[in-house]
Amino acid sequence: MSKTILIVDDSMSLRQVVTIALKGAGYDVIEASDGQEALRKLTGQKVHLIISDVNMPNMDGITFVKAAKQIPAYKFTPVIMLTTETGVEKKAAGQAAGAKAWVVKPFQPAQMLAAVSKLILP
Repeated sequence: MSKTILIVDDSMSLRQVVTIALKGAGYDVIEASDGQEALRKLTGQKVHLIISDVNMPNMDGITFVKAAKQIPAYKFTPVIMLTTETGVEKKAAGQAAGAKAWVVKPFQPAQMLAAVSKLILP
C-alpha cells in the first residue's frame, strides 16, 4: 500500500513539481492551496506526511500545522515546512507547532525526497 502525503502550498506550480516528484517515488498525493483547504481535506483518512508552505493566504502554514495537530488522527503526523523563510524565529515557531523538518525553496526534488524518506518509514 502506498503512503499518502498532503501538500499545502498556494503556488500551483510548486504543488505540481512536488506532486510529480512524490508520485514518481510511489507516493499518493493530496493537494491543498492553503491551510483552510488543507484542514477541510483532513477527513480522518490516513495521511503519512504533511508538506506545507509557511506564507499562504487565508491560513498560513504554522497556523495550519497547529490546527492539524489538534485533530486526533493527525496528532503524530510528521510535517515538513517547505518555504522561502530562513529566519530563526519562523523556524522556532514551525518547530513549536510540530514541524519535524524545514526545507528552503528553491529546493532540489532529491533533497525533498530525502527528507520525506527520513520521516516516512517503509
